[in-house]
Amino acid sequence: MNSISRRRFLKISGATIATAAILTGASKTLVKGADKINKEKFKGIKKIPTYCDLCFWKCGTIAYLKDGELWKVEGNPLDPLSKGRLCPRGTGGVGAHFDEDRLKTPLIRKNLRGEEKWVEVTWDEAFDFIAKKMNKIKNEYGPEAVALFSHGIGGNFIKHLLRTYGSPNETAPSFAQCRGPREVGFELTFGDVVGSPERTDIENTKCLVLIGSHLGENMHNTQVQEFSHAVQNGASIIVVDPRFSVAASKAKFYLPIKPGTDLALLLAWMGVIVREKLYDVEYVNKYGHGFDKFAAEVSQYTPEWAYIETGIEPEVIVETAREMARYKPATLIHPGRHVTWYGDDAQRSRAIALLNALLGSWGRKGGFYVPYSYSIPKYPYPPYPELKKEPLDNPNGKYPFATGEQISTGIREATITGKPYPIKGWFIYGTNLIQALPNRDETIKAIQNLDLMVVVDVIPSEIAGWADVVLPESVYLERYDDLNTSPFKEGFVGIRQPVIDEPNDQKPNWWIAKKLAEKLGLGQYFPWKDVEEYLDTRLKAAGLSLDELKKTGIIKAPERPIYFEDGVEPEFPTPSGKIEFYSDQLAEAGFDPVPRYTKHEQPPEGYFRLLYGRAPVHTFSKTQSNPLLRDMMSENELWINADMAAKIGIKNGQKVRLKNQDGVLSDPIKIKATERIRKDCVYMVHGFGQKSRQLRSTYKKGASDAELITKYNTDPLMGGTAMNVNFVTIESEV
Repeated sequence: MNSISRRRFLKISGATIATAAILTGASKTLVKGADKINKEKFKGIKKIPTYCDLCFWKCGTIAYLKDGELWKVEGNPLDPLSKGRLCPRGTGGVGAHFDEDRLKTPLIRKNLRGEEKWVEVTWDEAFDFIAKKMNKIKNEYGPEAVALFSHGIGGNFIKHLLRTYGSPNETAPSFAQCRGPREVGFELTFGDVVGSPERTDIENTKCLVLIGSHLGENMHNTQVQEFSHAVQNGASIIVVDPRFSVAASKAKFYLPIKPGTDLALLLAWMGVIVREKLYDVEYVNKYGHGFDKFAAEVSQYTPEWAYIETGIEPEVIVETAREMARYKPATLIHPGRHVTWYGDDAQRSRAIALLNALLGSWGRKGGFYVPYSYSIPKYPYPPYPELKKEPLDNPNGKYPFATGEQISTGIREATITGKPYPIKGWFIYGTNLIQALPNRDETIKAIQNLDLMVVVDVIPSEIAGWADVVLPESVYLERYDDLNTSPFKEGFVGIRQPVIDEPNDQKPNWWIAKKLAEKLGLGQYFPWKDVEEYLDTRLKAAGLSLDELKKTGIIKAPERPIYFEDGVEPEFPTPSGKIEFYSDQLAEAGFDPVPRYTKHEQPPEGYFRLLYGRAPVHTFSKTQSNPLLRDMMSENELWINADMAAKIGIKNGQKVRLKNQDGVLSDPIKIKATERIRKDCVYMVHGFGQKSRQLRSTYKKGASDAELITKYNTDPLMGGTAMNVNFVTIESEV
């Protein structure tokens, strides 16, 4: 396989790049046009709109075919998410099609789980095997004994299949392992969630506060574009982070906070704003509930007290609090996305929500807009079978505010214990649970209790190595998916449609779900002939045309106001009907109605706190084998303070191993000795150090942060797993 240079990759978005087919040699490249399959090679350029699947953002794209070969992808200028531009990983999306490590045919396990020894089978043989196992599980344990772990819109049809089968158990690690505490904290405050994409009006903000949010490294396309515009427009940027990130380089104020003390800083900021009466008085009086009790609570937190906890000087705390107040209500304290840090994360997120409320930013220009979506009716399916048991992820409401989404680790625990009832089958779609869930030993222990585990993915991820059946999915450029109607500043509907044929025996998720349903005798729940009929039915119910959508990729809804000041009627679906500065429902449940500071364990002598994050060119652990993106970043590095590196006798570029508090030893990783990180922590990019032998191009490249995350704290409000609580020592690699 030919490698592609960095320079060449950067030319992808230009008009002179050579065809990407150089990556594969003799790859099958039958072209699917926007209107019909064209099995004849053609000369010239063909453009087909779709939307990206390299992350959850689902940016609208234009795929280009040159002389019948897949060439490049660019942003669709009609799409409000991409605005005609893609991030680095999105631009490298063509590499997913040409990935030599991708799954090619259905596989059934040959030996013990985890040995990665397989027998290639036909799709019919795979479905027969799965259906036989699922019928046996249903007869012995009931349909609820099969659970689904899913990530991304591609899982919609498999979710539908599980509900037709009769199971209520479906979850995504994106809740309890990522954004869940944020949604709960904001919902407790405003009665509504931040959502995805986040309802942050970064482009119009005058003061942006980032607390552990690495915009520019974590490439949420629209946000990064808006961040760039905000910087260009002279917005005041405040960055709070133990590491001097890319975003920090654009900041007016950089606060290198001691890890685990963010809530102390938030409380001190609110204390300053309340004591100095810098808050939006009219907004608070009109929309607030329990403000006096809240004010009495936060007034006790002084900058001097916070300095002892955070290491941030009192005068800096005061100055940055006044800076935020100066620009209200166009001040945005960003809620973040991956916020499962220390165990009090829902309360920390609630503190962020309350700080925004003080400044009047919720529903206001430059703060949080009110999103809307294009209303597309659901497909008129027959009613689902009546559920015989409730979801088991949160028995007896152990986590009382884990509402709306299920807890992945709760399903894992039930699989291990068999309580409150057994789980004997797992479907896993598009998520590598070995990397996504903390403490991989617990995940493997749960797997060993299963009678069936099915993985649907485009690559042979680590979790696939433990599966009984592996089903190879088409990559996004080869398939249809469900319609994208994400709530945003503009209502829209976007389509993902195939651009090129699969190179081997891969199949789209909708086809997999439909065919398996038919094997299970559930075909009546998939009455459409193919996915085009499904999509057309939904669009016609909204007065739209599938043919027109296939041509443009995007159809926009009529414009609506998105700010209170422009006519949006303020609504706060809380018990009080107002912004809850003091939460009676938290108090009634036995929790602090106003966030209180929690002290967290600090690294023992000789240890560092392990922190992790994202890189612009990779998405979690799913893109490392993409040949274009791998060429840009093939392994991760360990950031360590340069003085600490010198103190323990390690040099920049040297390979080391990390050992965590439980004795787990990492694979080798290169040192990045830098002044851009505090002395009490180290940092690496997530998703590397993969152990799947089938991913030949990425096997053991770099080190895995997930492997070292054997310890986690659980958020008592909503069950989120806090993972920034692991400590490591550094051992020289001989």
